[in-house]
Amino acid sequence: MHILILILTALGGALWWWVRNNPREAIDAAGDLATTVQNAPRRLAFRRQTNAHPVEGIDDPRIAICAIAQAFLELDDLPTREQRQSLHLMLRKELRCSEEEAEEMEVLGRWLVEQSNGAQQAVPRLARRLYKIDGDASWDVMQDVLVGLVTGGLSHRQEQAVEDLRLALRK
Repeated sequence: MHILILILTALGGALWWWVRNNPREAIDAAGDLATTVQNAPRRLAFRRQTNAHPVEGIDDPRIAICAIAQAFLELDDLPTREQRQSLHLMLRKELRCSEEEAEEMEVLGRWLVEQSNGAQQAVPRLARRLYKIDGDASWDVMQDVLVGLVTGGLSHRQEQAVEDLRLALRK
């Protein structure tokens, strides 16, 4: 414990020294970070609405598909690194997006799942929003992404999620 406190103190001291010696650079770095965080959802066609759930702010079906895939992975347990990498590759392949876009969609997707109080509640809510945005046109792409993520058989919760997706997308 004392070693951890020593390390944190040293890091804090180094940060303090850097800020004191380079105040303009530190302010610019903090401003850039705040601007990047603030503008990331805008780049991805996400807009926050007052008095509405964050899922209702999705305008791009790719974000909804990514969030559904995130929730699908989290239905049984937290996803492994291999599952996250597989999701990243599937998003880039199926949704035809860049590395940076895929990473931003993954972060936004995880946040949307958390805002929906977990994966089990997120799947139907996201599926309904996907239907409002794109109708059933995204069913094939979403199915390709989900099939690419499944290595073994589906669990009970995942089967239930597929049924919720079918109901929401009227398939």
